[in-house]
Amino acid sequence: MPTHGSLSKAGKVRSQTPKIQGTPKTAPSPKTRNRRNYEKRVTLQRKPGQNWM
Repeated sequence: MPTHGSLSKAGKVRSQTPKIQGTPKTAPSPKTRNRRNYEKRVTLQRKPGQNWM
């Protein structure tokens, strides 16, 4: 079964793409994080876990 494209061309586009530095991520302050968790738990009445509906 023939392959779709040759292996010599693998990674061509990724190597041509210019490298861009990512922006540094900053974690929210504990006050903001606690407020967001409170809104999820009390205001929206979401249950813990992935099946939150």
